Amino acid sequence: MQIGFIGLGSMGSAMALNLVNAGHDVRAWNRSKVAQDSVPGVTLVEFAADAFQADAVFTMLSDDAAIREVILDAGLLESAQPGLTHVVTSTISVAFVRELELLHDEAGLGYVSAPVLGRPNVAASGQLNILAAGKADAIAAIELLLAPLSKKVWKLGENPARANAAKLACNMMIAMAIEAMAEGVVLTESVGLDRADFFELILGTLFSGRAYESYSAQIRERSFEPGFKAKLALKDMRLATKASNDIGRMLPMLEAVREGLGKAVSAGHGEKDWSIMADMTVRGSNSLASSENNSEKN
Repeated sequence: MQIGFIGLGSMGSAMALNLVNAGHDVRAWNRSKVAQDSVPGVTLVEFAADAFQADAVFTMLSDDAAIREVILDAGLLESAQPGLTHVVTSTISVAFVRELELLHDEAGLGYVSAPVLGRPNVAASGQLNILAAGKADAIAAIELLLAPLSKKVWKLGENPARANAAKLACNMMIAMAIEAMAEGVVLTESVGLDRADFFELILGTLFSGRAYESYSAQIRERSFEPGFKAKLALKDMRLATKASNDIGRMLPMLEAVREGLGKAVSAGHGEKDWSIMADMTVRGSNSLASSENNSEKN
């Protein structure tokens, strides 16, 4: 099958290579120059429009603005190969998903929202969880393409916005878990309990989920090499906030983690893993406690 691919960052490159390894003809474009030897078997094309001359095209761009600039403003939907199905794997706003769905309908193209759960190493091993939503015929047209990329495809119905709302909710809840562990460390370290022992306790009793297992290890080791960058996580929390505002609801825990990520990015940690917010919570609380103790002594 001939496949276009737009966005060859760490996630996109891994996904494109898995499609090549599955026997597909992949033509890819990236906004910045990509070395051919980094994506063996992928045909690098000169223009984004070339990627839309295919049976299906995947988009893995960073945000709404990037998709609008690269695809909508350039008129790629109007010049696309007839019958093409566009699979948007990016994490984007619910409002923008609705706009994209309408524009694809007007252009006579298939549209599938398919944001993914997993880091670049998970993408490389073809073990992503893909949240897919769109019209039944559009899903059917690209379902075989999702198989080499995923551990499981979660079909969430014909409304594409469902997939993106679910992805934002997942990321929001992971951020909340990171913050919850950080605040737990604040209390337990205040009485001398090592965070490694505390995490062994919670993982062995109440909180054994993947998010707790992965991020407790980073907090324990104070290792914040990026798997998911804080600046991108902040973008997602802002999108979740916008979605909640659009339905007239204020989500207090979301407000808290968005503020925490905002502080981390403002402090120059935008390129670090989003779990850096936990380190800032712990250090901030320690600084506050130290300040209060000094005030009492004076």
